[in-house]
Formats: sequence, structure tokens, C-alpha cells
Amino acid sequence: MTFETLAGASLAIRARVLTYHAHPMREGEGAHRFIEDGLVVVRDGVIERVGEASELLPTLDPALEVADHRPLLLMAGFIDPHLHMPQTQVIGSYGTQLMEWLARYTFPEESRYGDPAVSDEAARFLLAELLRNGTTTASAFCTSHPQSAESLFREADRLGMRLVAGKVMMDRNAPPALLDTPERGFEESKALIGRWHGRGRLAYAISPRFAPTSSEAQLEAAGQLAADHPDLHIQTHLSENHGEIAFVRELFPWAEDYTAVYERYGLVRPRALFGHCIHLSERERASLAGQGASAIFCPTSNLFLGSGLFDRDAALAAGLRTGLATDIGGGTSYSLLATAAEAYKALALRDQKLTGHAALYMITAGNAEALGWGDRIGQVAPGFEADLVLVDTGATPAMRRRMERAESLEEELFALVTMGDDRAVAATYLAGRLAHRR
Repeated sequence: MTFETLAGASLAIRARVLTYHAHPMREGEGAHRFIEDGLVVVRDGVIERVGEASELLPTLDPALEVADHRPLLLMAGFIDPHLHMPQTQVIGSYGTQLMEWLARYTFPEESRYGDPAVSDEAARFLLAELLRNGTTTASAFCTSHPQSAESLFREADRLGMRLVAGKVMMDRNAPPALLDTPERGFEESKALIGRWHGRGRLAYAISPRFAPTSSEAQLEAAGQLAADHPDLHIQTHLSENHGEIAFVRELFPWAEDYTAVYERYGLVRPRALFGHCIHLSERERASLAGQGASAIFCPTSNLFLGSGLFDRDAALAAGLRTGLATDIGGGTSYSLLATAAEAYKALALRDQKLTGHAALYMITAGNAEALGWGDRIGQVAPGFEADLVLVDTGATPAMRRRMERAESLEEELFALVTMGDDRAVAATYLAGRLAHRR
């Protein structure tokens, strides 16, 4: 099913409408559109018109359903460009940094995912939890078992959810139960691409886990997949932890830096999503930006695992596309609102700022741009897919009390970001169809 023939619902939604079409740090007040009493008209899952309710209501077909959600805030559905489907039961595991965390908690957990019952249950839980948190699009790592990707794609297809996912490729430095080979990783990925990529709202991501768990032969195989499928996403990890970086230097002594490993195998390009990117050099940022790749900032994970502080301003200065993600389960919240609050704190430690507008841009239109889908999701605008979230900025007693003193939209939004979580999500729509209601 193509974007142009997307199947979905037809209705109109009345609410306070907020959308972003540019980065607030570059365009200021001109980056967003806000309508206090707005109407969004959806036809077959695609937004047809957006405007003042007083102007659009008289023009509607009387048979069209109008869902009145005033005074809730209607935004584009949240987008999560980096998380791990099999880590929902190791989230919040105590007391280690990255490499030990993988060995002690993550790899043993992922070894269970060849079992269809385990993978099916995890897929159902993860996607339901994302919808409960207002997330309508995600990019997810599965395990090295093809079954894990099958389960996640099948559930996303059933829900009509836009999803990027892939079977992890790794052939060394992990337990035997999780290892594939260069040949098997290639063939299993190729089969999954044929079965799922482009079906409904699904897209496949070539997914070498990260350089330490792939031999040069496997990275060559991943590069061949990338060359054979230039439209596919690529997802991996880059420069998260000092110990990881030292290990990469030991494994690939010929490489100028960590990014150069991926460059050699043709894995740095548009729609390549590099998780973390904390300790990059100027050369690496310039290279990623120049080749159209995206850096994905995962603040709750970076703080929880003690990995370091992402340099957002350096990424902006380099012109590097930047996403903001939960990184479940190194990250500790499924909520992109809570994740944005942690981003504010992590950036503050670098003397960098994140406004409410900038945070909400990042988890909607900004993440759509990072995924290479800025033309179809992430905005409440005609021609965009009607993946929408209704947000209650007074969802809790504490939030309601705070909002009594909010003197501007920015102040209200900043309080939403710093105090909000799943409780602030009143409803989530996928292609105009109600997918979650609080």
C-alpha cells in the first residue's frame, strides 16, 4: 500500500491545533502554527484541510463525524526514532555502564526471542505502550532472530501503524544463541525485506547492531544490502560510551575513527540512523551531515548508563540532522514528553537550552526529518498522514495548578514537556482511526 492510497478514516477533529514546519531554534515564532479553535479535516487517513473551526465547519459534509476535543491540544503523533523491541523487561536494570549492561541484562533477555510466543507478546505490549504514550511512528531494533521482526511487523501491520524495524545482525562478541553469520544475516534480512518492506505502513531497516558485534565480513554484507536497497533505512549505534569506542579502536585499527568504520562499508547515507553520537569529533559530525545521515539523541539512556552528554549545538552547527528518542530499554521511559524533559536537563549541563517549542518540534516534525519522512508525517498540515495525538496540558493536579500561572503558549508547552508523561495523552489516532483513548 503506498502513501497515496493509504487506507484510513474520514472525520474532522476540533481542538487547539499546534504544528511545526521548521526548527524553532532557527525560525523562532515563524516555525509553528497555532489555532486556538481549530479544525482538522481528515479524508481516508490523510489530512485534507486545517483551519479555524468557524470557517471550516459550515463547509463540511453533514454526514462527516466531528469529534470535539476542546480544550485539548491536537498535535502530530510523536515519533520515536530509536528503541529496542526486546528490552521491555530489562528496562530499569541496576548499576552498570553500556558493555556490562549488554552482557549482564540485555543479551540473556534477547536470547529468548526465537520463541514466537515471547516475540508476539512483546510486540503487542510494546506497540500498545507506545500508542498509550502518543507515539505513532517508531524505529525499532529486534533481535538477531527473524521471528522477532516477524512478530513486530505483523502487529504493526494489524494496527495500521507506521514502523521501521529490522533484525539485528551480529556475528561476534555476544552469546552463541544470539550470533548469526555474515551469510545468514544477509539472507535472513533479505527475506524479511521481501516479506515486509513497503507492506502497509512498514519499512525495513538494515540493522547491524554496532561495530563491536559485527565482523568486517558482516559489515560488508550489510553494505551489500544497503547497495541493493538504496531506499532502506539503516540503524545502528555510534560513539555511545568510552569503553565501546576503545573496543572499536582495537577491533578496527585501520579506522581513523568510529564513524570511518561505517563509512568504509557504505552505511553512512540518508536514512541512516546513528544512535547516541555522544563523543563525535568535528570530522565525524561533518561527515555524517555531509552524507545526509541522522544522529539520534537518547538522553534518558545516556544519563541512566552514565554514557555522557550529547552536544546538540555542535550537531546544529554542523548541519547534522538530529532526532530525539527513548532508547527503550537503556532509556527508562516510553514517553517522549518525559524524554524531552531529560533532554532539557542533559543539555543544561552543557549550557545549552531547549524551549518547549523546540522540544515538541523535535519529537514531531524534527524526528520525521531525521527518519527521512518529513514529507508525510510529523505535521498537522494538508497532505500529511493523520497520525495525531490529543494532549491534556492539565492532566494531573500538579499540571493544572502550574497551568494557572502560564502566561504564554511557550510557558504552557514548557511545563507540559517538563511535567508531562503518558497521563497527558488523552487520545492517539493512526491514519485518522482512534488507536488509544485514555
